[in-house]
Amino acid sequence: MAPPRSGPTVQVKDLTFAFPDGSTGLRDIALDLPAGSRTLLIGANGAGKTTLLRLLSGKRMAPANTVSIAGIDPFATGLQGVTYLGLEWVLNPIVRTDIAVPELLKSVGGDHYPERRDELVRILDVDLSWHLHAVSDGERRRVQLTMGLLRPWTVLLLDEITVDLDLLSRHNFLQFLKRETESRSCTIVYATHILDNLAAWPTHLVHMALGRVKKWDEMENFEVPASDGGVEGNSRLGQLVLQWLRDDLEERGPRNGQGAEGRTYEHMKGIGGYGAEEYKEELKGARK
Repeated sequence: MAPPRSGPTVQVKDLTFAFPDGSTGLRDIALDLPAGSRTLLIGANGAGKTTLLRLLSGKRMAPANTVSIAGIDPFATGLQGVTYLGLEWVLNPIVRTDIAVPELLKSVGGDHYPERRDELVRILDVDLSWHLHAVSDGERRRVQLTMGLLRPWTVLLLDEITVDLDLLSRHNFLQFLKRETESRSCTIVYATHILDNLAAWPTHLVHMALGRVKKWDEMENFEVPASDGGVEGNSRLGQLVLQWLRDDLEERGPRNGQGAEGRTYEHMKGIGGYGAEEYKEELKGARK
């Protein structure tokens, strides 16, 4: 397997992607995220975040010369060191069977990285006596994260992966990821709707809407509104993203009417909905 030819950069150029049913998933995406960056991928449901992450990870084939991870096409080479963690893992029947956590960790190489394994078990508060059929979804998620991060990665792609975690587990996990990017050569792209305690975490923001990147830049270059939390208790980052999503909704227009993209009810019924093909394929894969 070919090694990376450069640092773990994430580069996208002129990327347009359509689903098998012909509906457009992404349009003219361009990004250039440097090695060592921690990027938040922000957008409403259906904005194209999952589609982009799956293309970056090589789980979907992107058009030639549009995606480059550390200087390599991830689909063509299966680039070593790229880790994708998404929500479909908890839908797999095997993670609801009577299987012990040590057995799972051993199956992904835990014995080869004992110090890293033990650190992740501690940080994510994983109980080694757990059997997956008898724990909560949040506890299963902690086990997934421990398994997924056992082997040192160079590019980490996270898709709403902390949605099941309690506040403390999520905080400890994100602090671990921040230390990783500060102590070794690695890069993170993280799609999330949960912005609590994230204001000081990202180095970059990417704002997506309707399959497009509306804006992206270093965090320090965004005009984040001043906020003391106000009556809604939002952080400054939360206030910024809330305004982005309001603007996106206004631009899109009514969901079931003739919106900005011409998505009438009959049209949507005919194609199965924006991004529906992607979702059906993910569920199909999770059930295998």
